[in-house]
Amino acid sequence: MPAPQKASIQLMADAIRVLSMDAVERANSGHPGMPMGMADVATVLWSKFLKYDAGDPAWPDRDRFVLSAGHGSMLLYSLLHLSGFKALTLDQLKAFRQLGSMTPGHPEYGHTPGVEVTTGPLGQGLAASVGMAIAERHLAARFGADLVDHRTWVVAGDGCLMEGVSQEAISLAGRLKLDRLTVLWDDNRITIDGAIGLSDATDQLGRFKAAGWAVRAIDGHDVGQIRRALAWAVRQDKPTLIACRTTIGKGAPNFEGTHDVHGKALGSDEVAATRANLGWPHEAFVVPDEAYRPWRAAGRRGRKLRQAWEARLAAAGARAEFERAISGELPRHALERLDAFIAEAEASRPAAATRQHSGAVLERIFGEIPELVGGSADLTGSNNTYVKNTQVLDAPDYAGRYINYGVREFGMAAAMNGMAVHGGVIPYGGTFLVFTDYSRPAIRLAALMGIRVIHVGTHDSIGLGEDGPTHQPVEHLAALRAMPNLNVFRPADAVEVAECWKLALDAKATPSVMALSRQKVAAVRTTPIGENLSARGAYQLAAATLPAQVTIFASGSEVGVAIAARALLEEDGIGARVVSTPCWELFEAAPADYQAAVIGETAVRVAVEAGVRMGWERFIGEDGVFVGMASFGASAPDKALYHHFGITPEGVAAAAKAKL
Repeated sequence: MPAPQKASIQLMADAIRVLSMDAVERANSGHPGMPMGMADVATVLWSKFLKYDAGDPAWPDRDRFVLSAGHGSMLLYSLLHLSGFKALTLDQLKAFRQLGSMTPGHPEYGHTPGVEVTTGPLGQGLAASVGMAIAERHLAARFGADLVDHRTWVVAGDGCLMEGVSQEAISLAGRLKLDRLTVLWDDNRITIDGAIGLSDATDQLGRFKAAGWAVRAIDGHDVGQIRRALAWAVRQDKPTLIACRTTIGKGAPNFEGTHDVHGKALGSDEVAATRANLGWPHEAFVVPDEAYRPWRAAGRRGRKLRQAWEARLAAAGARAEFERAISGELPRHALERLDAFIAEAEASRPAAATRQHSGAVLERIFGEIPELVGGSADLTGSNNTYVKNTQVLDAPDYAGRYINYGVREFGMAAAMNGMAVHGGVIPYGGTFLVFTDYSRPAIRLAALMGIRVIHVGTHDSIGLGEDGPTHQPVEHLAALRAMPNLNVFRPADAVEVAECWKLALDAKATPSVMALSRQKVAAVRTTPIGENLSARGAYQLAAATLPAQVTIFASGSEVGVAIAARALLEEDGIGARVVSTPCWELFEAAPADYQAAVIGETAVRVAVEAGVRMGWERFIGEDGVFVGMASFGASAPDKALYHHFGITPEGVAAAAKAKL
């Protein structure tokens, strides 16, 4: 009996090899080497261990499979097609890397059923998988093992482990003892440039072991070793690394084991030679029934498990709450407490840093939205992200809702992506705005995937003061605003902070950055309106009392500067209006006539922001006046810095007069 089973597994693995080879050849673009090398490991995993049902790709209690080495996307597409995911037809494999296909060059979440997270930028899939594993443990603690009991499996390559974010990810996973997480390292010892030894000599097993992982090394082409290693992994009480020693391009007689097979088509001669070497007599994209049958059986293997789970869900008292959480819908009336907060702020006009207002908002709504899981990259007290009396999420009880990420901004941001795509969690995390440079690649993937992740970026300008230019963001607002599908909120006071949090929590398909001040700001919204004005992106905050000659645009802590400058201008008989711009992206989505009305037609348009000018032309035009930063900052108290750089009411008024 063992021999026929091995033969079946070999045939199934070879189907992956030839489909991957054929798709890359047809596209004349792609990476055949990794799929051909990891075909044996993937076949054993998907046919014997992975819990899934190809007929229901969105089953909430499925295992998550993450292809961190996303360049080898044909491995995943072949697995999805062979196991019976309806969307991944043979025609889709033939359309690999073509416009409009479901088989893009790198796996894209939300585009292809069965793709759990967008990967390609190396290391990020591994880091996101840590968030998935956190979400699984947290939801199991909340809803019980009858509803949440699954694993996260990751295929990572040498490049993933070289990227710095991998260290952030594996150290966090080890600290949290995420025993439902297994990384299958494609240890093929090849990079694009050549042998791994050209650039790396790391003892990866020792590295993972030092971070608190259980580790094991196997022959990645020995079916028995693969099976035993996977069975071992599910018994461990810590995250597991299986180093799978493989041959890149396995089966290609002239290219296997070389860097030539990593990232280009094999060519017609080598494709023919590979077919002969594998004993595969079929034409391109032809898979025989004897390979399809065991694969389709593997795809159906989880059906009874899913049906039993659905029966448990139907009988569960928490069914409605579970389904709501997984859907991403907020609890009904969850945000109503912020209406009371806004009314109180309009009446009491609190003067405080917007980071403090953000903390106050979280205190109001955290208990209303059980899916919120917060954290900080070792800046909790500065970011105001911790809600009093919140349990910390930690082993062995993962019911807590606050994560101590340590000094791991990139790892935090990527883990939040993993939590969001897993479902059932709405993650937010804090750091200084300047350190979004560290987390930017993960923010970009969140925007690309269209997921709800909230980044709290405090100390958002030179207003942070004495820490100096290394910590003072100058270009960061412009850089973040340049990113598609990212809402960058820079609220001016308590009312706008509450409004922006409402918008961020409602934005199921868009990540958000909250740019918040360290320094105290005065209240600017003091009249009840009954509408979320920040939802417009920009709005007239103060009208001119004289015929308007000047419009002053501002965001965040500089809105107060603009209001004071308006008063100076009007004292001198110059009518001036002020426009607050808490979210440019929402303003761009507003109707054109509304945009035109807000921008207006005054003779002079001035923008004031403690950052660089880039982007403000949208409001003030190429010949408009900008009062802000044209250099890095300096180390001094915030008031001294604003005076030094001319970001004052007097400076704004003088600039407007000069332009008049």
